[in-house]
Formats: sequence, structure tokens, C-alpha cells
Amino acid sequence: MPVKIPRHLPAFAVLQQEEVFVMDVERAIHQDIRPLRIIIMNLMPNKSVTETQLLRLLANTPLQVEITLLHPITHRSKNTSEEHLRRFYSSFAEIREEKFDGMIITGAPVERIAFEEVDYWPELTAIMDWTTHHVFSTIYICWAAQAALYHHYGIPKYAREKKLFGVFSHRVKESASGNHLRLLRGFDDRFFAPHSRYTENRREDILKSPDLQILAESDEAGVYIVTSADGRRIFISGHPEYDPLTVKAEYERDVAKGLDIHLPVNYFPGDDPNKKPKTKWRGHANLLFANWLNYYVYQETPYNLDDLP
Repeated sequence: MPVKIPRHLPAFAVLQQEEVFVMDVERAIHQDIRPLRIIIMNLMPNKSVTETQLLRLLANTPLQVEITLLHPITHRSKNTSEEHLRRFYSSFAEIREEKFDGMIITGAPVERIAFEEVDYWPELTAIMDWTTHHVFSTIYICWAAQAALYHHYGIPKYAREKKLFGVFSHRVKESASGNHLRLLRGFDDRFFAPHSRYTENRREDILKSPDLQILAESDEAGVYIVTSADGRRIFISGHPEYDPLTVKAEYERDVAKGLDIHLPVNYFPGDDPNKKPKTKWRGHANLLFANWLNYYVYQETPYNLDDLP
């Protein structure tokens, strides 16, 4: 089944060209089915790119998924036009009385700023609190994961000596148990994921909380996937949604700016930036989001969203 999005959203044409099954709103209303209501809070600068990345993954499921896009109104976007935001995005005030099956909150390039100094921090914390009774399961990606761990559990972030940048090997944690392993169903013992960040959470802080369980981690990149005991909060420290060339684009951007950036680890063949990167994470990314939609959203959310706990 398709993901349901507005026909004029730029991602619609991109995904159609890739033969990803998408459906416009007009066609979807003729289907006698309740779609999963997923809200995406997009904090990334180039919102169109992130929209397409996430929608591509959410469309890889037999379920019909209805998407609502959200952006913080307390932040002025420099890389996405006001017209695009007005046309395709909602504000928190517009949706705060609604309920959703699932939510994704993306990363943001603000990790070296103290949480409280981020201009939209009060709005974001209000939304994170709102999810408790208005969203059944929420995925937090990269900086959003750090923000949510800090806000909900008081877990700090730490600056790294240098940027964690590249594609890293991860493993399912042997001590992970119970229903939480459904999120990793079908994963290989070792799998890859991209990271691009200057800060980190530390496993010893996470392990102090009895409500949190580490599901996957990396010798080089540290903790990767953490869930709450009830599975309604999922924290991902990397960027499984990245396209094959996203890391390349970030590297070339930083080089052009004259920043002190090293080659992304385990990405360019032979560490030659002139060679086409090898994609190693798309299989796990598709499994991750498909498992979340199936086991944590579709099979758990009440049919009547008004019955959300």
C-alpha cells in the first residue's frame, strides 16, 4: 500500500520516478481503510530532501500511511522557502488537538549549541510532552534523540574530540531482550549506518535509567538504538534515512566552506572522494522503518485514536 501525500509535494514526483507507490489525497479517500497517521517534525535545513528520504522509507510497507508535515514556527528557515512551508507544513497550534499513530522528529544541525539556547527549544519540548498523550510511538533521529533523552530522562550530551562522520558497523546488543527485538527483526548480526555529528550520549548514562534499553551499538560510533520500556519512544543516534550521496554532499559542503573536516569513514572506496560511494545501510534502514510501522504502530495503536493512553 502507498504513502499518502499531496500530489504537488516535490517528493511525490521523485518517488513516482523511482516507482515507489505513492497516492494523492483524492485517490486515497476512495479506499475503505483507516490509514496510519504519521506526523513528521522536520528540523533539517533542506526540508525537501529530508521529506523524500523519510517518505521513501515509509512507503516501503503494505500499509497505507497518511503524512502530516510539521515545522517549528519559532524558527525561521534559511534553506526552505516560506511558500513551501505554508503549502505543505502545519504548525503545532494547527494540529495540537489531533492524535497520531506515529511520529518522527528529525535531526538538526544545532548539536554544538546548548539545548536551552536553541531558538525553538520551548516549542520542541512542548511538542515532546504533547506526544505522551497524542502519539502512540515516536522515533527521534540524531540530535532529536539527544534532545529527547535530555528532556525526558535528564541524559546529557557530550562534545566529541572530532566529528563522528561516515558509515559504521553496528551490532545487536546481546543483552537486548523481549518485544523490543521486534524492531530489529531481520537484521544481520552486523549492520551499517551513517553518522554525522559532533556530540554523543554515553551508554553509562543511558543504563542508569530503568526505563531505557540499548538495542544496538557500535565500537566506533557508540550507542545507536535505544527504546523506552513501553516502546513508545525510540532513539536513533545516526541517520539511517540518508541517501547514498548525502554524506558525500555534506563532505563537499564542508570542504567548500574551508572547515576542518576529515574524510568520512568507511564511505569512499579506497578513501578516494572521486570514487562513487558504496551504499551499505539501505537494507537495514528499510527494515527499521518497516518494523516500526508494523510492530510498534500498526499492531499496537488503537483503531480509534481517541482511545490513546
